[in-house]
Amino acid sequence: MFDLRFPNRRDFLRIGSLAPLGFGLPQLLAAENRTGHILQGPAKSVVLVYLGGGLSHHDSFDLKPDAIEEVRGKYQPIQTNVPGLQVGELLPMMAQTMDKVCLVRSGAHNNDHHETATNWVMSGRFGSAFGDWPAIGAVAAHESGFPGTLPPYVAIPRNPSFTWELGRSAFLGGRFESFKAGDPNDANYRVRDVARAEPLPEARVDRRRSLLDTVDGLARRVEGNDQLAAYDQFQKRAAEMVLSGEAREAFAIESEADTLRDRYGRTTFGQSCLLARRLVESGVTFVTVNFGGWDHHSNIWSGLESKLPDFDRGFSALVSDMHDRGLLESTLVVAMGEFGRTPKINKDSGRDHWAPAASLLFTGAGVKTGKVIGATDRDGAQVTDSPVRPADVAFTILSSLGIDPHKKLMTPDGRPVEILDEGTRIEALYV
Repeated sequence: MFDLRFPNRRDFLRIGSLAPLGFGLPQLLAAENRTGHILQGPAKSVVLVYLGGGLSHHDSFDLKPDAIEEVRGKYQPIQTNVPGLQVGELLPMMAQTMDKVCLVRSGAHNNDHHETATNWVMSGRFGSAFGDWPAIGAVAAHESGFPGTLPPYVAIPRNPSFTWELGRSAFLGGRFESFKAGDPNDANYRVRDVARAEPLPEARVDRRRSLLDTVDGLARRVEGNDQLAAYDQFQKRAAEMVLSGEAREAFAIESEADTLRDRYGRTTFGQSCLLARRLVESGVTFVTVNFGGWDHHSNIWSGLESKLPDFDRGFSALVSDMHDRGLLESTLVVAMGEFGRTPKINKDSGRDHWAPAASLLFTGAGVKTGKVIGATDRDGAQVTDSPVRPADVAFTILSSLGIDPHKKLMTPDGRPVEILDEGTRIEALYV
């Protein structure tokens, strides 16, 4: 139940979802540009493929075949289409796509707690597990504004989560939260609040409009609340998105050829990658594809044999498809998790959290591909060359979009804070 005496964001989203034209969207779509800033950079869009839980670099992109057995694991390295570069045997499609990406083997930081590390790598600033700093996607939404009827920040199927939702907008407020697209692999996939609703009897429509009017009136009477103040301003945006052919077409993944959908893989991850391509093609600024489940503390072999083939098919298809369509010229694509996994296999046949070393992938928006940046030691335990920190990744993404990472944003209490307080662009990506 909601309490009209003490309304909160969840109440208004719940009430708004009852409206006949999908007016549950305003808080999510409220990304109108308040600064007039126009993005100027090599990238118009970013796709962040987030491997929540921590991909084992030892068994994917940084194999150690000469290490002892409990370090090297069970998988053999295979040759890629880049001379001298090998990846794990569970990545045969990526092996033929490595010429189109840049592999970073030197991701590193010092926190191995899921929520804390995830908020760090998704924002570029270290804070608590509860998300003190806005995610890069929320900053991109804040700076890009709302150039059309599509939301600027979309998460597919939703934001990453462990015990609670991550990748949030923090002090930027609800206007810059991600729009959660849902699972595009579901049968009869329809995005909530975007597809037209079934016709309703006139009496029910009148009741819903009456409730909406009540909510609107209350919102206008409450001052100083970011969520409520945004409601009226962006209700029109919500209706425009619902009625917009552009928005419906962007999410209409069923219009893709069956052969292409099969190429991406008929899985949640594969279809999420395909939807991400459609969204950036339609002008969405920042898309997070959330592919969690890499926290293999036990039975890592069965876990990787379940997940790596999905990643192999979906990510290789995304890169190749975007390359063929010319979309990589204006889209930065990044794949990463919050950390890597321990060098030694534990007593439960798993690998535990390991923050000092991880592998990341970059492509598009001027990134030089077919190369490797950084290295780890013989056991894959420590970075020995060109360490890449969370702030460096965030700095690179923001600057690629034309956003000054040192720009000051205002907190609700009027305090100016820099988007990033450290970090530099990863120059090795571009030379």
